[in-house]
Amino acid sequence: MNKRALSREEADSLLETLEQRFTQNAHRHAGITWQEVASRLQSDPEKLWSLNEMEATGGEPDVTGRDGDGFIFMDCSQESPKGRRSLCYDHAALRSRKKNKPENSAVNVASEIGIEILTEDDYRNLQSSESFDLKTSSWIETPEEIRELGGALFSDHRYGRTFTYHNGVESYYASRGFRGKLKI
Repeated sequence: MNKRALSREEADSLLETLEQRFTQNAHRHAGITWQEVASRLQSDPEKLWSLNEMEATGGEPDVTGRDGDGFIFMDCSQESPKGRRSLCYDHAALRSRKKNKPENSAVNVASEIGIEILTEDDYRNLQSSESFDLKTSSWIETPEEIRELGGALFSDHRYGRTFTYHNGVESYYASRGFRGKLKI
């Protein structure tokens, strides 16, 4: 069996979970039907595998919009996904950390499961549908010029507003993870 493919039972279970979430959160994807989404998902087993990884790490992925004739799934868990916290920003930061290394980096994990880290615009758009990260924070894609200076960006939602901050790329916290997106 392909490493990046689900068994029929796993796929059916995931599709059932995704359909239930889709139905319960119609405000996230006005004008999109589940039939359109399901048809697209069933034709791309590797993307279905990536969605399963998003789900398994606590992301609670849901459709948040269209991408041309496809769809965009984003992590919609209330707080930063539990299975993707306590990570530094990228592999270079992980390698350079001498003591108390985290298990991995946000960029590495995103690549391993086949998703993209949200950009600042993605994060703000997600926050426009409802409030996320009221107690946690999430690494976001960092522009190269900031990364070259040793920094990385993260965001959260406090006091009714979405904030973007900076931190050293080597830092990691139990309450900071990352949110991802997948275009299907």
